[in-house]
Amino acid sequence: MPDIVTQPNKETLIKRLNRIEGQVRGVTKMITEDRYCVDVLNQISALQSALDAVAMQLLENHTHGCMQTAIKSGNGDAAIAEMMAIIRKFAR
Repeated sequence: MPDIVTQPNKETLIKRLNRIEGQVRGVTKMITEDRYCVDVLNQISALQSALDAVAMQLLENHTHGCMQTAIKSGNGDAAIAEMMAIIRKFAR
């Protein structure tokens, strides 16, 4: 599999990640300010959802790009094995 790929919606992914970065700083500030635990946990839950959305977009990009190319070039079994390994990490 290639190590370097061009993401089809790179700008959107970067915007999402920048927003997530800001949310992480917000959670840090909440903890520093001794905010109510449930409020902090709600923000952490939102962060996890936002990261999951980025991961799903990357999985979709990978499926339509890298995997499709690997299958067409005869490397489908390896691509599927790699994809299943990463899906198992997210299923934990």
